[in-house]
Amino acid sequence: MDMRERVNAALKQAMKDKAVARLSTLRLINAAIKDRDIAVRGEGNEAGVGDAEVLAILGKMVKQRHESARAYEEGGRLDLAERERAEVAVIEEFLPRQLDEAEVAKAIEKAIAETEANSIRDMGKVMGILKKKYTGQMDFGTVGPMIKNRLSA
Repeated sequence: MDMRERVNAALKQAMKDKAVARLSTLRLINAAIKDRDIAVRGEGNEAGVGDAEVLAILGKMVKQRHESARAYEEGGRLDLAERERAEVAVIEEFLPRQLDEAEVAKAIEKAIAETEANSIRDMGKVMGILKKKYTGQMDFGTVGPMIKNRLSA
């Protein structure tokens, strides 16, 4: 079952269960996927988005909600922050397990060896391999500086 089918199945189940908050979040996920589908089709790709792209969309949605929750907490709106966290929990159900620090470091070493990277100039090659293999499993915002440190050492 691909990602889109999993989201649609969860959406139908949420409707049956009358889980309003979950249903709302699943509809947001569906809307984001359809928006990206429309954008991709405008670029000439009739197939639409694949699972890797859906994972990237979900990862972006999680990151946005974490930032929103932090902003709401700073503003004293704990009710809204809690709602954002609830949305994150629903979205994360569709993401693969996140790699821990040791696993990320091991993946970086493997990608560096695979690309035979030896300077900062090769960082793009390393990131490309990591994104292909580990989309949705690691935060590339934190991985970038780790690769940079490793290649500049």
